Amino acid sequence: MNAQVIELSRASSGRLALLGTGTVGTAFVARYQALQARGLALPPFRWLANSRAVLACDGAPERPLHEIKRAPRLTAAATPWKQADDLHAGDVVVDATASESVAAEHALWLARGVHVVTANKLGQGAQQQRAAQIAAHCADSGARYGDSATVGAGLPLLSSLRALVDGGDRIHRIEGVLSGSLAWLFHRYDGSGPFSLAVREALAAGFTEPDPRLDLSGEDVRRKLLILARASGLGLTDGQVQVDSLVPAALATLPHAQALEQLAQLDAPLHQRWLRAREAGQVLRFIGRVEAGAARVGVQSLAADHPLASGAGTDNRVAIHSDRYHDQPLLIQGPGAGAEVTAAALLDDVLRIARTQTTERR
Repeated sequence: MNAQVIELSRASSGRLALLGTGTVGTAFVARYQALQARGLALPPFRWLANSRAVLACDGAPERPLHEIKRAPRLTAAATPWKQADDLHAGDVVVDATASESVAAEHALWLARGVHVVTANKLGQGAQQQRAAQIAAHCADSGARYGDSATVGAGLPLLSSLRALVDGGDRIHRIEGVLSGSLAWLFHRYDGSGPFSLAVREALAAGFTEPDPRLDLSGEDVRRKLLILARASGLGLTDGQVQVDSLVPAALATLPHAQALEQLAQLDAPLHQRWLRAREAGQVLRFIGRVEAGAARVGVQSLAADHPLASGAGTDNRVAIHSDRYHDQPLLIQGPGAGAEVTAAALLDDVLRIARTQTTERR
């Protein structure tokens, strides 16, 4: 069966298109309907898409969402949503994927005046050229780029950094626990059992990616650190971030199924680090840190009373050091993972754009 592609005609400005119908996309639709039922003014749903199909919504996304999830899986290279890309100035596209090919379209949409709201970190958290193009096209077209959901699942991290910079503050350093899955793992691991067991528990609870090596490698934190650095004016290219992966080289090269069977390769190195930290009266946390021209991602030993050592569960905890917050950093903490909070952050950005458009038309 071929991909289901609906012929879409041009409509009035301010339509909404959703790319990605996984856990975040599904939560987005549920929250959209809840806010709509409360009478909030939202752009009408025009279509939604995944790697299998594109379906028109005519304002009601629930049934198309159910149908599109039953569409047959296509090859990895298939992009049926491009065949329905009738987006034009004033529309809002919501990227609830982690797709490189979708992120590559962000700057192109913005250049056409299409607003982009995204949880995909491969826009601002990839190569410097792409991030620069996104900023330039926003300035040229007036389109807006809503990225609140890319770091901290909607915690007021990016908005706080931008407000400080806009107010003349200079950011000197940002450091934090930026991965919900790694936060949970290092709060859970107490040395009494193997680290790999904690990883399996996190995987079963849905805290990690299906391949937990994606979390353990530190790549997700690297991308988030780039986004934070670029929002705060700390010039940083992707090559300037040093990443200390938790995944041994021998484990990194294995096929997915074999890697899950051999997670015990993680245990001895982590246990030794945990013992050294305990002897020093410290705790292990997976930290991302950036300051002018330098950034690092990896496990660190912290004093038990360190600002980043507390928190619980999947909480993110970020310290912002600046001229204003010199003696004591600004701390922002809260749930840093989860489909519901991520979807809420996406809808927040959609609402901000919709309200701004309404104001500009008056």
